[in-house]
Amino acid sequence: FVDNSDEILRALGEACERGLERCGEKAVEYAKDLCPVDTGNLRNSITHTVSDGEKAAYIGTNSEYAVYVECGTGVYYPGGRQTPWTYQDENGDWHLTHGQRAKPYIKPAVADHAAQYTRIIEQELKGK
Repeated sequence: FVDNSDEILRALGEACERGLERCGEKAVEYAKDLCPVDTGNLRNSITHTVSDGEKAAYIGTNSEYAVYVECGTGVYYPGGRQTPWTYQDENGDWHLTHGQRAKPYIKPAVADHAAQYTRIIEQELKGK
């Protein structure tokens, strides 16, 4: 009897990591396609990481305003500010706003493609 369990476990771990990497890359593509573009900074900041210890892929951005685009602000965000406010733009002009509607790009990039991510992991585990 020859115990190959260590090699099998290592191969499964590597396949899982490859699958998670592919899922992260695909999710970034979807998020970038959905991301509203003004200057392109937000879209260009979307990336992913794979956590081997947790067997998980994470997609996100380090942009300071990303959450406001994803979730909305003011009256358009649950629990957000319910009164209008003013702000001054870069040209010195003043504007009145009630907030901004959400324009989700991260959540749908993940949630709307769950079946595809499952297929990617299955393919890697089967060695395809």
